[in-house]
Amino acid sequence: MKRTSIDLADGRELIYFDEHDDGVRATVDRRELPDQAAPAKLRYDPLTEEWVAVAAHRQGRIFLPPSSECPLCPSTAEFLTEIPAQDYDVVVFENRFPSFAGETGRCEVVCFSPDHDASFKDLTVSRVRTVLDAFTDRTAELSRLPGVKQVFCFENRGEEIGVTLHHPHGQIYAYPYVTPTTQRYLQACHRAGKNLYGELLASEREAGERIVASNDLWTAFVPFAARWPYEIHLAPHRQVANFTELTEAEKAACAPLWLELTRRLDGLFGLAMPYVAGWHQAPVHEDHELSWLHLRLHSIRRAPGKLKYLAGSESGMGAWVNDVAPEEAAAALRRVSL
Repeated sequence: MKRTSIDLADGRELIYFDEHDDGVRATVDRRELPDQAAPAKLRYDPLTEEWVAVAAHRQGRIFLPPSSECPLCPSTAEFLTEIPAQDYDVVVFENRFPSFAGETGRCEVVCFSPDHDASFKDLTVSRVRTVLDAFTDRTAELSRLPGVKQVFCFENRGEEIGVTLHHPHGQIYAYPYVTPTTQRYLQACHRAGKNLYGELLASEREAGERIVASNDLWTAFVPFAARWPYEIHLAPHRQVANFTELTEAEKAACAPLWLELTRRLDGLFGLAMPYVAGWHQAPVHEDHELSWLHLRLHSIRRAPGKLKYLAGSESGMGAWVNDVAPEEAAAALRRVSL
C-alpha cells in the first residue's frame, strides 16, 4: 500500500491510500474555499458527568446533494470535489464541517470507493483490507495528537440513520475525552477485576446459538443482551486494544467477515439496511489490558417498513426494550443466502 499526504486549498490534510505503488498524486486542489470554521465548544453536563460538543457551524454542511455535486466523488473538469484526483482507492481527509477540531480533537472522512452508487457491501475483500490499513494508520497518527483521548472509526449508512451524503464513506473521530460508553464499560471491568469483553466473547463462542459467522481468528455474534433489533459484534479471538496491535493475518481474516456481515444484513429483508458500524478501541492512554478491539454493527430496522425508534424509555431513561430476540436475530442472519 502507498500512502500520500497532500494539503487541500484551505489547509486541511488529505491522504491517499493506494493499493499499488505506481499511483502518482500530484493533482492540486484548485478550489477557492473559505477559511475553516471555528472549532466546536465543549460544555460539561454535571448531571450526567458527560461532555457535549456545540458545533453550530455544522448546520450549514452539505445535505444529500445530487450525484453530480457529490463532494466525495473524484474531481472532474466540470466539478471540483474534496478529492482533487480523477480516481482513487481509499482516501482520508479532515472533515470540512468537524464536530471536533484543533484543541478539541479532530474529525476525518474516509471514502471507501470512488463509485458514488456503491456501498460497503459492494467492496472487494482487498478494498476492505485497505480500509483496515487506513483505520490502523489513522488510529496511530491521531493517538499521537496532543489532547486526544480516544479514536473511534465508524460508518453511518442510510438516510434513516441520518447520513447527509450517499457516497460510501465512513468517519473517524478523535475525541478530547474518553467517551461515556467506554467509561461505563471500563468502570464495570474495574469493579469486576477482569476484562469483561473477553469473558463475553468466550461465553458466546461456547454457547454457539448466537454466532452468525466465524473463522480461525474472528467470531461474529449477536450478544445475549442485544439492544438493537439486529446487532452484531465482530471480535478477534486474541485480546488487542486497538487496530495497531492486529497482526497482518488478523487483518486479512477480518476483512471477509466484516464484508459478509454487511451482506447478511441487506439480505434479511431484501432491502438496503440502515446501520451504524463502529469500531470500539481502548482509550489512548489507559486501560489497554481491559479493552478488546471489536466492531459493533447494528441496524434500526426491525422489519420491512418498521424502524426501532429511541422513544420515551430509551431516550428519556436509558432503559432499553428490544423487539427481536437475539437468538432469532442470529438465526435469521445465518439463514441469509450469500
